Amino acid sequence: MTNPALQALANSGIAHTVTRHGRVRSLAEAAAARGVEPGDIIKTMVVRRGEGDHLLVLVPGDREISWPKLRSVLGVSRLSMPSAEAALAVTGFERGTITPFGTTTPLPVVADERVRGRQVSIGAGAHGVAATLDGDALVAHFHALVADVTD
Repeated sequence: MTNPALQALANSGIAHTVTRHGRVRSLAEAAAARGVEPGDIIKTMVVRRGEGDHLLVLVPGDREISWPKLRSVLGVSRLSMPSAEAALAVTGFERGTITPFGTTTPLPVVADERVRGRQVSIGAGAHGVAATLDGDALVAHFHALVADVTD
């Protein structure tokens, strides 16, 4: 079975390196397996704005979404995390493998400002598969809204 994330990444034209490692149990293990710092790992979080309205938020591994900041940036009063089943239905990826590359539904992307200006490692659609690439290229490819949305 082909990995839609790796296919989309290849089709993007963004220079990247794929890393394959076994399952990891922590951010520190993932960083060690990928040869990067924990803050260079980018988590892709699915956020629900409303019924049938989802977006992806790119969050450095050593940070978490600041809900007040994200609500302010998006100009909404409510946001939530969808269930694992809903996230799978929207992205085509199970939790722990979600990436903006190759989602079944194209979704808007919000990137924390700390994604820019450095090499980052992002999940690539399967457990133990990641891609290292330029954060600026990642943001540009998805026309991401860039803002301070984490703590």
